[in-house]
Amino acid sequence: MKKKNFIALIMGTIGGLLFALGMCMCLLPEWAAFKQGVVVAALGVIVLIAMALTVRKMSGKPAIKLNAKAIGTVVYGIIATIVLGVGMCMVMVWDMMLWGIIVGIIGIVLLLCLIPICKGLE
Repeated sequence: MKKKNFIALIMGTIGGLLFALGMCMCLLPEWAAFKQGVVVAALGVIVLIAMALTVRKMSGKPAIKLNAKAIGTVVYGIIATIVLGVGMCMVMVWDMMLWGIIVGIIGIVLLLCLIPICKGLE
């Protein structure tokens, strides 16, 4: 395993766990830890951003390239994630099982379309 992959593994795991724990703290009223959850989730996001920057630096690539394709891809990913999340909310919160499953599957398909958008087809 290359050093950059090991660093990405460790930082990704830590950042993901912090973010997930923070979201649980925010969204579970039984825990009564909304403000602390926001802080923990923000720390997770910071670790994940630092991981992305560190791995790109170790690969010899520039930190971030901002162009129209990158911005469009991020916006598309955000929209696809929101569609998936709405489908999950429809099933678990709003008690709309059939339509929630349909919207969730559409969100998953939209997220799967990110692979050819980012990597291209050969």
